[in-house]
Amino acid sequence: MEQLSLFEEPSYDITIGADEAGRGPLAGPVCAGAVVLPPDFPFEILADSKQLSEKRRLSAEIIIKERATAWAVAWASPGEIDRINILQASMLAMKRAYLKVISQLNLSADTSCILLVDGNRRPDVDIPCKAIVKGDASVHEIMAASILAKNARDRFMVCAATKWPQYGFEKHKGYPCKAHKAALKEFGPCPIHRYTFNWD
Repeated sequence: MEQLSLFEEPSYDITIGADEAGRGPLAGPVCAGAVVLPPDFPFEILADSKQLSEKRRLSAEIIIKERATAWAVAWASPGEIDRINILQASMLAMKRAYLKVISQLNLSADTSCILLVDGNRRPDVDIPCKAIVKGDASVHEIMAASILAKNARDRFMVCAATKWPQYGFEKHKGYPCKAHKAALKEFGPCPIHRYTFNWD
């Protein structure tokens, strides 16, 4: 994988942004989004998904899916998180999302691409890749990927709440909070809990 210089960054034909949602929860998968945006995209609808209301995130998601050049979401399961750790599972989910997007683009051999990801770690991909700290607040493609990942994961956890209603997943989405920890103590874990995480 090409190492990008801090002093000389080449231009690329296509920029793919990727981000994940769900590193911190005690339950559920980690979800990643990857997005390519066209020049005429309405960029003003984008922001860091954590700073947007649910209503604005859902509205932006519709437009992203309608107008993006390519988009995808992908997952790493709770079992994978326990086996390889949450950092590596997050990288794996982003790589899976990236591969889905690449498969949609029908690129020619001479098309140059770069993958921009949020944070300070990079997934192992076969094109140049740059990690950008707080990229979800500064890079439009990463913002869009963040929105898709957050919405997809939230929907998964709401669905999970119908199967395991005792945990309140629809409220906290699996994140550690007083109610979630109390439910864990009362009922024990369910199949989508992360067994290597500290539940206390």
